[in-house]
Amino acid sequence: MHYISHDHLTLEHIRQTAINHDKLALSDEAVAAIEKCRRYLDAKMEDIDRPLYGITTGFGSLYNVTIPAEDLSRLQHNLVMSHACGTGKEVRPDIVRLMLLLKAQSLSYGHSGAQLVTVQRLIDMFNDDVLPVVYQQGSLGASGDLAPLAHLSLPLIGMGEVRYKGQVRPAAEVWKELGWETIHLQSKEGLALLNGTQFMSAHAIWSLIQAKRLSKWADLIGAMSLDAYDGRIEPFLALTHQLRPHIGQIETAERFRTVLEGSELISRPKEHVQDPYSFRCIPQVHGAVKDNLYYVESVIENEINSATDNPNIFPDEDMVISAGNFHGEPIAIPMDAMTIALSELASISERRTYRLIHGQRDLPKYLAPNPGLNSGFMIPQYTAASIVSQNKGLCWPASCDSIPSSQGQEDHVSMGANSATKLVRIIDNVEAVLAIELFNAAQALDFRRPAKSSPLIERIHADYRKTVPFLEEDDYMHPHIIRSIEFIRENQYI
Repeated sequence: MHYISHDHLTLEHIRQTAINHDKLALSDEAVAAIEKCRRYLDAKMEDIDRPLYGITTGFGSLYNVTIPAEDLSRLQHNLVMSHACGTGKEVRPDIVRLMLLLKAQSLSYGHSGAQLVTVQRLIDMFNDDVLPVVYQQGSLGASGDLAPLAHLSLPLIGMGEVRYKGQVRPAAEVWKELGWETIHLQSKEGLALLNGTQFMSAHAIWSLIQAKRLSKWADLIGAMSLDAYDGRIEPFLALTHQLRPHIGQIETAERFRTVLEGSELISRPKEHVQDPYSFRCIPQVHGAVKDNLYYVESVIENEINSATDNPNIFPDEDMVISAGNFHGEPIAIPMDAMTIALSELASISERRTYRLIHGQRDLPKYLAPNPGLNSGFMIPQYTAASIVSQNKGLCWPASCDSIPSSQGQEDHVSMGANSATKLVRIIDNVEAVLAIELFNAAQALDFRRPAKSSPLIERIHADYRKTVPFLEEDDYMHPHIIRSIEFIRENQYI
């Protein structure tokens, strides 16, 4: 059971919650904070002496339009309906589940004015795997992730669609089946649900979890490639990295020394004095990626432990403050930086693949036992190269753009949602490029027999060979690449 509380929520905690399929529950502390804020707001509404944005007024540039008291609930209902304007592909179910968790977490701090029943229904949806259909396009990454969070919230009022038991169905139909009542939104609630950065944050959390996994695999696959290429261990020795003590660089070098410990190949005499940069500079490149992930993780953890809607309600201070915690810039820029870092992980991987098929260091051209009649591993490298090239386009920072909206009231936006969705595309691309390197490295390692790599690399190679065979002659390559992707997705060694 994962209790939503005011304790610091970490990336690792979320990862374990997902792996263990934990249920969510509100802590007593969260329940008390939610109810206290709602009671305060209800009392405030009975003796209001000034307009409160989004509570007694319209939204965006309609902030100066006062809404009659009898229409305030309808105002929130209309907000959720009218803002559900998403287009494009559906957001992955795993990311939607994170959105539900993060939205409940943000509302639990007692600065949003949500009803307890509303927050509990978000938790029910998470626990019963009733996932709203949310679309990738529509958010400017400011004023909150309005369109995607509207789609996340539509089922609360009995509208929209949900994915339940493998099928997309009308939310109202599933609600009836589960015996759930629709939520009658109170003042401020629609705004509390739609304002916030949970679309961006969920993508960032999912991407960080995957990126840390791929960073480990990049080291393992890079180590296999290094041994298969008959590379040198000297660039990974500790003395060099003590002179340039970046944390990620030191960790990468240490990991390679550990992974390759006991290798016959790495310890045998070498004819060549140096390796190409794609091997020799692995600690510097892989290490820079690790450093970036540490930074982004610290920013995102700060974000998911925050209340990011607007206005913010402070019962103890008797204040309702309209401000800008919904603005995505603090996480948009780090997500853009993360796309650059991860694309480099793929870029250097593709270069190692190229070296393995180049016919150097006693490896056959294209890793084919009979090159000429067989093209061997010629074209998987093309595929990796095309993916790396696509990544370069995706690395253009979305956060450097802004288009004014809402008649100029919302005149600077982060475009962080675009940063988020292309970050997910980068993750998929990096995974594919690393899988292609593994495909090549395993083939190359077999040409080094009877010499052996380290016990760990040999274990990975043996497990991989249960899925993807050594290729004696040309074969249909696509299924092997797909199985290679599945292999690194489903296995973990360090």
